Amino acid sequence: MGQTYQSTNYGGHAPGNYQKFFVPSIGDPVAKDLLAIAGLKTGERVLDVACGTGVVTRRAAQRVGPTGQVTGLDLNPGMIEVATSVTPSDLSIDWIEADAQEMPLEDSTYDVALCQMGLQFVPNPPAALREMHRVLVPDGRVHLNVPGPTPRLFAIMAEAIARHIERDGATFVDLVFSMHDVGELRNLFQSSGFRDVKIDATQKRLVVPPPREFLWQYIHSTPLAQAAMRADDQVRDALERDVCPKWVDFIVDGNTQFDVEMTTVSAVR
Repeated sequence: MGQTYQSTNYGGHAPGNYQKFFVPSIGDPVAKDLLAIAGLKTGERVLDVACGTGVVTRRAAQRVGPTGQVTGLDLNPGMIEVATSVTPSDLSIDWIEADAQEMPLEDSTYDVALCQMGLQFVPNPPAALREMHRVLVPDGRVHLNVPGPTPRLFAIMAEAIARHIERDGATFVDLVFSMHDVGELRNLFQSSGFRDVKIDATQKRLVVPPPREFLWQYIHSTPLAQAAMRADDQVRDALERDVCPKWVDFIVDGNTQFDVEMTTVSAVR
């Protein structure tokens, strides 16, 4: 075992690591902003698309209360499994393993559709938006967010992953931050049938663990985990030596701090 990397800290279960590491430092702070914009009301029926381990879903359920209805939908069975396991028994949420491009849901059954940092991963975003439009009631609303362009901190990591772990590894990081053009987003929503499209891009400051911890926590919370597990200690140590010194500029009070532009889209069916 190398001196820097300890695989026992992470294991090979990316959805579990996502909930343990990514959600507290990134997912939850961003979710609070999205829910503030959504302005959910007691009793509303809410669909969370590409829900992951359910950070937005659970917050939505708290806001609509016991008279509301909340559904979390994700294609990844591991994400749904973790979402189910960490949800308090007093929150009533329906978890569905399904494709956002072809939802097994009836027409006009939800008041609100939410999607946090997920639309960029859908192979056919217009199909997913048309599905959201279909399942919303007339005058129902959609609120989603996407990050980008790529912050320098992540560009440094992506380039190093491509050099040391997997040549195509940077592709995932690029995809995370790939959908942020305001004009393209507006056209995408309007062509999917939505109206009153409002788009807001703001800087979000996030505080995450120190460089070495965050590097491996992020990798093991994503599809990059398997490639990292396959790599030997020498390769993983080389990745650390490449990335961590370049992240020194982002250290504030012992943690890593960076700004990312979050673009939020709100629209009406």
